[in-house]
Amino acid sequence: MVVSKNVERWSPLIVLAIALLLWQLIVAGFKIPDFIFPSPWQIGQQFIEFKGPLLEAAWKTFWVTMVGFGISIVVGVLLGFLIGSSRLAYTALYPLMVAFNAVPKAAVVPILVVWFGIGLGPGILTAFLISFFPITVNIATGLATLEPELEDVLRVLGAKRWDVLVKVGLPRSMPYFYGSLKIAITLAFVGTVLAEMTAGDSGIGYLMQSAGSQQRMPLAFAGLVTIGAMAMAMYELFSWIEKRTTGWAHRGSQNH
Repeated sequence: MVVSKNVERWSPLIVLAIALLLWQLIVAGFKIPDFIFPSPWQIGQQFIEFKGPLLEAAWKTFWVTMVGFGISIVVGVLLGFLIGSSRLAYTALYPLMVAFNAVPKAAVVPILVVWFGIGLGPGILTAFLISFFPITVNIATGLATLEPELEDVLRVLGAKRWDVLVKVGLPRSMPYFYGSLKIAITLAFVGTVLAEMTAGDSGIGYLMQSAGSQQRMPLAFAGLVTIGAMAMAMYELFSWIEKRTTGWAHRGSQNH
């Protein structure tokens, strides 16, 4: 089935509009109270009424997330390079990384509060802890799955192990890297909001927690929408950068 480029381009907005319309009709048709499940119209009214506090909280959450996410990129790339470049490191560290990632981050936040107090520290660290694992795994996978035949040919041509990793392995890992960034950035927002709801004194998570405790569900949902919009914007940014820096890995997409 051939789909026009215009329809494909606008398909996310079309699906969103249909979903919002159905949502509004269901809430209005069943007369669901706003303190249980608010309608899109009621959520939109909260954006207008509380745009100042929402923007302030969103900015706080955004830059805290970006700090934790930036740390996760540095640590994730370094760990991924270490694990992916050595069979011994892969065997020794990868199971430990999987075990650490399985620990619920909600259980870690109270520990971080004891260590760093209420405020920015737990938010930054939770964003880091929840988002560095995908980056590490994808970098390590990109390096560890380098074809042995290709490596043998390069060795015959005089390339050293370091040359193979840096000049072939890392460029080959770039699609994996950008794929991990798109996953990690969404997780980083989850980590920040989780910390703000548990041990924060500002940010979207704190605003949502306060609104929920007062049964102001439209405002709480407005916070959810704000988080989703920020995460989606960053996802699209990394997708845009990926297509322009790793075009060789997306030749097949040119035909669509």
